[in-house]
Amino acid sequence: MRLPSSIFVSVSLFTAETTAALYLSSTYRSAGDQIWQGLTLLFTLVPSVLVQLTLTFIHRDLSRDRPLILLLHILQLGPIVRCLEAFCIYGSVGRVEEPYVSITRKKQMPRRGHSEEVERQVGQAEGKLFTHRAAFARTSVIQAFLGSAPQLTLQLYICVLQQGVSIGRGTLMVISLLSIVYGALRCNILAIKIKYDDYEVDVRPMAYLCIFLWRSFEIATRVVVLVLFSSVLQLWVLPVVLLNFLVFFLYPWILFWLSHSPFPENIEKTLTRVGTTIVLCLLTFLYAGINMFCWSAVQVKLSDPDLINKSQNWYRMAVYYMLRFVENASLLLLWYIYKTDFYKFICAPLLVLQLLVAYAIAIFFMLVFYQFCHPCRKLFSSSMTQGLWDCSSLLCLMCNTATPQSRPIRPAALEPPSPTPHKEPPSDRAPDTASDTTEDMPNDTTSDMLNDTIYDIPNEIGNNTGSGINGDINHSVSCNA
Repeated sequence: MRLPSSIFVSVSLFTAETTAALYLSSTYRSAGDQIWQGLTLLFTLVPSVLVQLTLTFIHRDLSRDRPLILLLHILQLGPIVRCLEAFCIYGSVGRVEEPYVSITRKKQMPRRGHSEEVERQVGQAEGKLFTHRAAFARTSVIQAFLGSAPQLTLQLYICVLQQGVSIGRGTLMVISLLSIVYGALRCNILAIKIKYDDYEVDVRPMAYLCIFLWRSFEIATRVVVLVLFSSVLQLWVLPVVLLNFLVFFLYPWILFWLSHSPFPENIEKTLTRVGTTIVLCLLTFLYAGINMFCWSAVQVKLSDPDLINKSQNWYRMAVYYMLRFVENASLLLLWYIYKTDFYKFICAPLLVLQLLVAYAIAIFFMLVFYQFCHPCRKLFSSSMTQGLWDCSSLLCLMCNTATPQSRPIRPAALEPPSPTPHKEPPSDRAPDTASDTTEDMPNDTTSDMLNDTIYDIPNEIGNNTGSGINGDINHSVSCNA
């Protein structure tokens, strides 16, 4: 049985960040900065309360007679108590013979086209440790993107305004950045284990390193871009943030409405419909918070029984990173245009170039991870390179069909028609090869692209695209004839 080190790391980051934030808020109070003190406490206490509620919900303490545990959660000491409980369970393993065990079956990664199924006995103590690890994996994500990410953005903005970094503020910023990166890493691992629940997943150190570098460059670049933009256009940063947040908050609900699926009732038996709605809103709220700063490895799908989209969708990932790169470049361009004399000691073009290159480096490490270091890459129906190539081809096709008047006219179309009569081919020898090829192709990525296209693109665009494809096929047939 593995040492619960991930639980220790989560609790250490949570405790260190809370302590640093409380100390920094006291310095703001002594300096008379009540606004900074209030915002610092807000971004500390709100995620802390959500972490306590998450641990209570996962362990179902409300339905059990544990008043001391509930009191400690009210005092915001729940993570520390849960960590001590997990280590006590780990220390008691093997000392007492367990009355019963459960048998789990997991598939191994396919080797030479074959995958063996292995049975394994799981004791009661190991099952409890698994529940603790799953709970702290989720609380790490909540703490990272609902607390640490806004906290880091706020403290960096204060540093820019005051043109200085104090020891307390610098310490809190470093801890917040580590907490965000660790939360994003746990989100990636959680997504892998949810999608490939039937397999034994072994994440190697090189995969952890790639994820750490990918998320570090991505999140740091995003935070710096938002701070620079807000320092020169304070009134416009709120619409940008709200637009990003609302798009990702409403996107899962729009897909759920278009799918005409029944309302999910299997989240928790004790919850009413109102309680289930609140839980789903909190889930999409967290999903929007993650996508505000980086790509969410866990894709929410409310029509699925597990509420998670388990398919590997390269199309959605490619669209996200292209749009995010364009947005970051646009915000940096606006900052460069409207920057004041406050930044006269900074080489602005070099800073813009460095930030764009840093985001490109993040994308590079992401490609390396999915292409070479992903623990389940053998289960991909297509490689990431092929998936991104298909996505770019689809986007080019959509652009071409949207602007048919811009296509060059072939010289053959300007020549007069031949006097020989044109012989039409038989109808049974002109099938719709494009549709047949698409239907017969055994590719999960292509089917995901088509499914997402159905949900993401309105019907008018879909009809125009279909007519454009048929027009291209008919045009090519007549030219060849």
